[in-house]
Amino acid sequence: MMPVRALRCLASLLLCSLAACSVACSAPSAAAGAGTEAAAATVSAASQAPAPDRAHTLALARATGGHPVDKEIDLLQRRLENLPRKADLWVQLGRAWVKKARQATDPGYYLSADACAEIALEIEPDHKLALELQALVLLNDHRFRDALVKADEALAKDREDLLALGVKSDALLELGRYQDAASAVQQMMDLKPSLPSYSRAAHLRWLSGDAATAKKIVRKAIDARDHRDPEPGAWVVVQAALMFQGEGDEDGADKGFEMALQMVPEYPPALVGRGRVALAKGDFKRAVEMFERAYKQSLLVETAWLLGDARSLAGDRAGADEAYALVVKDGRRTDGRTLAAFYATKNRDIDEAVRLALAERDVRDDLYTEDTIAWALYRKGELDDARKASDLALSLGTKDAKLLYHAGAIRIAQGDVKSGAALVREALRLHPRFDVTGAPEAESLLATLPAAKPPVR
Repeated sequence: MMPVRALRCLASLLLCSLAACSVACSAPSAAAGAGTEAAAATVSAASQAPAPDRAHTLALARATGGHPVDKEIDLLQRRLENLPRKADLWVQLGRAWVKKARQATDPGYYLSADACAEIALEIEPDHKLALELQALVLLNDHRFRDALVKADEALAKDREDLLALGVKSDALLELGRYQDAASAVQQMMDLKPSLPSYSRAAHLRWLSGDAATAKKIVRKAIDARDHRDPEPGAWVVVQAALMFQGEGDEDGADKGFEMALQMVPEYPPALVGRGRVALAKGDFKRAVEMFERAYKQSLLVETAWLLGDARSLAGDRAGADEAYALVVKDGRRTDGRTLAAFYATKNRDIDEAVRLALAERDVRDDLYTEDTIAWALYRKGELDDARKASDLALSLGTKDAKLLYHAGAIRIAQGDVKSGAALVREALRLHPRFDVTGAPEAESLLATLPAAKPPVR
């Protein structure tokens, strides 16, 4: 999975939180519940408040952590004590909460951002920046069609609104409307080549199978980063590292993850990346350490899955079961697609996997949703429908070993052994250790196939 985000200050400060998306990547939506105890406490307090006060309870919650963004939130909240009807201040506070959510990789803080947008729009119903903020929150909440509507509302007021174009491109991407997403990104590039536009363009090139061009463009995104605000740049560096990892270059990827950690110490996406490298290299103890450090800060379902894999391979079966239980518990609550992929990968709870994956198609119909559907249906033995979904997953030519393996296995099961085996071999050539479950399965599958007969001379 390749999430790609990153952005930038005043009208750019919010851009800075949008990143070139897969908001979705496997992040849970904010509406499903806050990720950390601090964010969860805020949600709990707001739920107990009378309806008219809930937005203010969320917006004015105390930001803990002692980071610069926490001081920024506190300062804006104190200014609002004297200027409670100043819509612009509420939007600035909402942007600060978005920044907090990104730095903490905790979607729960988007609820506070949404509350700020709600208050600003109550004061000024047509406030363009509040509409942008609301669109961003909808995007994070996986309400992609609603986010697209809000983005278009903002663009109707200003067709050169970079933030709205970023939201629009991300929403279109998640909905599987790739040409329309590319058009929105091209508009961004024409208006202002910058980290937000470069990072999105790089992701689209990667999805289309052009890794060489994607790397060149992501380099421009990294060079365009704002050193005063390191997190967006760190995110893009992680995405660049994932491109190298997707081609099996674990050492190159690790250097990227290490660079991101120098930019933002203990940055969860970079810790997860280093954990993946350690898994691929067989250093399971180190992988456990990296995933535990990441999960402590950011309770993502995919991180719990990786932690379970690492603990299992390190010989800690009880610890692995504990992590996998979190995958199921939190996946059902916040991230159905990742849970469906987990079930299908582990070949368990297949009926639930199919149900979750098909439900996800109603929310976002991108190629990774189609791949999840395809693999769940394959495990269930519904090969024709699995093939249809798999063909959609490969429709852009994406060079992702997991997609290629799944497509190959499905074709082999249908009797199309030649083309299926070619896809499985391509997956293993591209990234021999792409997944601790899938890669060994791919090797075993090829080993079961009859050896090709030599050509008749």
